[in-house]
Amino acid sequence: MAVSKKIRELQEKRNQILLGGGQQAIEKQKAMGKRTARERILGLLDKDSFLEYDLFVEHDARDFDMDKKSLPSDGVIIGSGTIHGDPVAVYAQDFTVAGGSLGMMHSRKITKIMDYALKMRMPLIGINDSGGARIQEGVNSLAGYGEIFFRNTISSGVIPQISVILGPCAGGAVYSPALTDFVFVVENISKMFITGPEVIKTVLGEEISMEDLGGARVHSEVTGNAHFFAMSEEECFAQIKRLLTFIPWNNSTGAKIIESCEPDASYDPEKIVPDDPTLPYDVRDVIRSVVDKSDFFEVMV
Repeated sequence: MAVSKKIRELQEKRNQILLGGGQQAIEKQKAMGKRTARERILGLLDKDSFLEYDLFVEHDARDFDMDKKSLPSDGVIIGSGTIHGDPVAVYAQDFTVAGGSLGMMHSRKITKIMDYALKMRMPLIGINDSGGARIQEGVNSLAGYGEIFFRNTISSGVIPQISVILGPCAGGAVYSPALTDFVFVVENISKMFITGPEVIKTVLGEEISMEDLGGARVHSEVTGNAHFFAMSEEECFAQIKRLLTFIPWNNSTGAKIIESCEPDASYDPEKIVPDDPTLPYDVRDVIRSVVDKSDFFEVMV
């Protein structure tokens, strides 16, 4: 009986953690057109492939009454799974828990999955939805970012690092994505900036919206920080899955070998390129006329 009670208590605790910041916070997330962190991971990976690590981790901060606060999973979900049947490592920051802010244990979870991805030579996908450093943890938060940045650099050129910006990310939360190989953004959801509009107003006296300061279109059309732009989270995940069909899993293996085949006959370079050099044409169609199956996936459109 005692064992059965403990099992029930464990299951109840697990169910509570799976709710993240609670039902009210989840509803607020949905009202902004955003999925929860857990829904994002399950929507990206192959069905029933996700294996979560360190579900029961909590923060260990004591200052500023943090010892009285419970932050489920310390605001980040990590684990491994598959995409197209191949293994990947993934983490997703949970904005319903303290705004996805990064503290010491939060950063340790991220660095753990980064180390695992590098050791196993598999792609790392980071779903970023964080307001930045957790100020209550002070320098420990900054040290955590340093550990993450270090791993970004040693993984560069070894495994693919993919960042997905799915919320208002500021400060340290955008430094790491800038060090990765590919950055994905979504219309009206993604925000990337070093400091927010309020700081700009205080320092420069200028008023600017979050969208104009660091929205998805700004970074995909102006700054060039984003490599892929999507209109929805679903489209974004489809783009990630497609990208992974083109690139190798690590620096010691080649990309998947596919059977060579002819381009789509509808793309005829003789018909695409006009005789008159002053007339415009779409060079993308020329590319499609020479690649297998006319399958061309453009980066930084």
